[in-house]
Amino acid sequence: MKTSATEGPGPSHGADVAGRRILITGVGSFFGARLARRLEADPDFEYVAGLDTRPPGIELRRTEYIHADIRDPAVAGLVPPTRVDTIVHNQIVRRPGPGMSSAAMHDVNVIGSLQLLAACEKTPEIRNLVVRGSAGIYGAEPHAPQFFSEDMARLYPLRTRFQRDVGEIENLFATHSRRHPHVVCTMLRYQPAIGPSLDSQVARYLSLPVAPTYLGFDPRLQLVHEEDGLEALVAAVHRPVRGAVNVAGPGTIGLSRLLRMARRMSLPVLGPLFGPIADGMRRAGHAELSTDFRRLLRYGRGVDTHRLQHEVGFNPSFTTLAAVQDYISGSAGRPAPASRALA
Repeated sequence: MKTSATEGPGPSHGADVAGRRILITGVGSFFGARLARRLEADPDFEYVAGLDTRPPGIELRRTEYIHADIRDPAVAGLVPPTRVDTIVHNQIVRRPGPGMSSAAMHDVNVIGSLQLLAACEKTPEIRNLVVRGSAGIYGAEPHAPQFFSEDMARLYPLRTRFQRDVGEIENLFATHSRRHPHVVCTMLRYQPAIGPSLDSQVARYLSLPVAPTYLGFDPRLQLVHEEDGLEALVAAVHRPVRGAVNVAGPGTIGLSRLLRMARRMSLPVLGPLFGPIADGMRRAGHAELSTDFRRLLRYGRGVDTHRLQHEVGFNPSFTTLAAVQDYISGSAGRPAPASRALA
């Protein structure tokens, strides 16, 4: 793996090869590093770069690592020298990490996206933007449709800080796309991910000694397997489409069935007590459940994946049920989620 300091990447090697050139933000994350490794092995890509403050946790042979904070205005000077035609924006924080405040999460999500788009303005070679966004923009609502289609993002108010972040991100990229009609922007709206190697909110919830649930609620959950989450990114890079695209495995699973399959003891509690109990478990050193995830545990959410299958051309290998089964079988005897690769 090549390394570059903040003064920017060097010139391309192998410029005689007429291949595609791509930059991945958040290359130090689970999906970012594995996407880089997949594209390194793809002969269509002459050049792969990754931008992050943390290096990838897996070995990469020909990815140029650009050490930079996406919130830093200096990013606008780091991207143009790469002459990339595609950017995958993978650096959207879904929950604050240790020591990260909600304000810092907002800065990474919104200010970071602004700085990235400022860099895109100075990179005329760019033709494709692929964003790993979130189906959380739909929210989790008691009277929601069975499956949200991509045109339903404003059906309900944006109630949480993360929802508002995602809404701002989507508006920023939609505005950029309107101003630059030659650039195709694909906004991938991911349902929560699960898998034996992935540290996600679902995995952390299932790691709790007792899983709190809302008394009288058994929501339908729809998940995406970690392998399908990666392959959906690869598919969107190869076949970008304009606008939002939902990403999830077929089918749903009831929360009570999920807990039975995972052999987790549940603790049904009245709605007003759920927050204090979850906060108490966090103070005791257990996983923190974000506001968005708590609403998901109460109301659930399903999304329609017609565009993913018929326009992007990607069919997930795992249904939601199969993804849960693979997580359970693959997680047996493995370390607790806190030691796994972050999403």
